[in-house]
Amino acid sequence: MTGRFGRGSIRLRLVGQLAAVAAVLSVAFFLIVRGVAGQAAEDTQDNILAASATAIADALYTDNNAVSLELPYSAISMLGTISQDRVFYRVVADGTTLTGYDDLPSPDAQTLGPAPNFTTFPYRGESVRVATVLRSVSVGNQPVNVTVTVAQTQLGLAEISSRITATATAIAVGFFLAAMALILLAARSALAPIGRLTRSVSRRGPQDLRPVVTDTPTELVPLVEELNKFISRLGTSLSRSEDLITEAAHRVRTPLAAVRAQAEITHHRLNKPEHRQAIREMIRAIDESSRSAGQLLDHAMVTFRADSHERDALDLTDLLNDTCNRLGPTADLKDIDLIRDLPEHPCEMVGDRILLQSALRNILDNAIKYSPADSRIIVRATDGDAYRLSVSDEGRGFGGAAHTELTTRFSRGSNVSDIVGSGLGLTIADEVALTHGGRLEISENTNGVGACVSLVFPKQ
Repeated sequence: MTGRFGRGSIRLRLVGQLAAVAAVLSVAFFLIVRGVAGQAAEDTQDNILAASATAIADALYTDNNAVSLELPYSAISMLGTISQDRVFYRVVADGTTLTGYDDLPSPDAQTLGPAPNFTTFPYRGESVRVATVLRSVSVGNQPVNVTVTVAQTQLGLAEISSRITATATAIAVGFFLAAMALILLAARSALAPIGRLTRSVSRRGPQDLRPVVTDTPTELVPLVEELNKFISRLGTSLSRSEDLITEAAHRVRTPLAAVRAQAEITHHRLNKPEHRQAIREMIRAIDESSRSAGQLLDHAMVTFRADSHERDALDLTDLLNDTCNRLGPTADLKDIDLIRDLPEHPCEMVGDRILLQSALRNILDNAIKYSPADSRIIVRATDGDAYRLSVSDEGRGFGGAAHTELTTRFSRGSNVSDIVGSGLGLTIADEVALTHGGRLEISENTNGVGACVSLVFPKQ
């Protein structure tokens, strides 16, 4: 099982490895229980067979210089009480069968010792367990070796072994299931510090670059230390990037403005039309460079702040008024009437003031730039289900360009090639809107020629 940025799961690997160990232990436990219990059952049968043979041997006596036997009932009945197995016996004195089954094999007395002898062999189509006891009986002052052999089939032992196997299997399965439950609990407990560390990091805001401080096991201490070092380096890098963007904006715009001013002065001093035309082309190139550089830096700033934008309480009405005040002189140069249709009450939301100002400035600047002289631009804010900030102009519109393509970087309408522009204004506005959970809407002006660009933000 794979996840993002990694292969496999520590939890699954840990549980799998512990489960394999538990399975091996369960099998070993099963084999041990079955072996010990089976051996105990065999030993029990051997002890009963030995006791039966000994009871028969103890009943031997001498009568008229001959070995005699009164077979005790208890010697056979004790075998019949443990199962339904068949019982066979044979008593042999000096090679002569005194009683029992003549065909029951009996070991040679010379091979027997004082302890009972146990063997297993097939007899009459069944496997039997055999116990043989040797006794020496004095007959006419001469010792006579008597072997007492008692045999029993092993059906009862097989039944006992089957029950032992079933019991051992149930115990082993129960042991494995209990072990798995404990393994799952142990895995959850062992990995809980990782979850706490993850939550500690994920709960942070985009600008929270403090060191991670949380209780972690010894094994995770190096990871936390390296994470804190990375956070420190990231904070330094972000601070340097922001300073670089700010400084670059100042360093690029100021020289270009100075060059343009000098070009304007030179333009007024020249008399030859071809020289004046060359200067005008240079001024246009300077304007394009200045605007492109400025908007590229604005776009870089928007991209930089999008992931870590500040969230402050602000009034959209104030932002619109401030934007209109800043660009009002530019509109006045073209005799454009900047009409404000704003509500008297505040339109409050939480957002990044710098990003929102950049978006509104780009939208209004586009409207002024592409509107003809002696026209009107209406800046409107409405407070309904959502906040809608609209800028409507009487300019050229979008020249039939697809509205979805106009938010692509460096994309412009086909009808504005003669006007200085970079194709980043609507891109910046769109990214700012998305950063705040809103959207950018582009349409033709419903009141006539021109365009209407709106920022729509959900109420929070």
